[in-house]
Amino acid sequence: MTNPASAGVPKLGPLSTLIFASRWLQLPLYLGLILAQCVYVFLFMKELTHLILDANILTEMGIMLLVLGLIDVVMISNLLVMVIVGGYETFVSRLNLQGHPDQPEWLSHVNASVLKVKLAMAIIGISSIHLLKTFIEAGALGGVPLCSSPEGIEAVRLMAEVGSKEKGCTSVTTVGVMWQTIIHMAFIVSAIGIAWTDKLMSQSTAAGKKH
Repeated sequence: MTNPASAGVPKLGPLSTLIFASRWLQLPLYLGLILAQCVYVFLFMKELTHLILDANILTEMGIMLLVLGLIDVVMISNLLVMVIVGGYETFVSRLNLQGHPDQPEWLSHVNASVLKVKLAMAIIGISSIHLLKTFIEAGALGGVPLCSSPEGIEAVRLMAEVGSKEKGCTSVTTVGVMWQTIIHMAFIVSAIGIAWTDKLMSQSTAAGKKH
């Protein structure tokens, strides 16, 4: 008796079956990303503990940088979830989450093009957080020595002696800020290019269906 679930499913030859089954080779990669997610959870809790325990001795700028660091970890974690869930659904196997109350809204219409655009936007968000942290530290460029200079090394030593959690130095340079801004703009231009290309492809596909 024929299984109704398998009715209409084309029978693949041995070579086609092997090639199609090779998609499961990606499974260890997604499992590895889940482990990376666990590492980021540990990092988040570590930074959160640091923020809570040292809140009374941290400066406003120090607290702001720690909070931005937490946001950065969350955004990278969100990126990992999109890659794990969206990539597995797109390239490996269906998750069969239709009707599940916790199904992500974007997963119902995800494909390779949508996933690329979402990843590009997530990378821009992460880059924005890093750039904001750099701008905050750049405000101290005139009065705080570089960490690699003798003055910076001495400042770090003095801060450690008095038990302060502040670095007392900065690793930000004017050239570094400039290049980080240029790289961030390159991310934005790349994302616009990806979204525009995806829009053109969608319009071309829709026009082809009409004809």
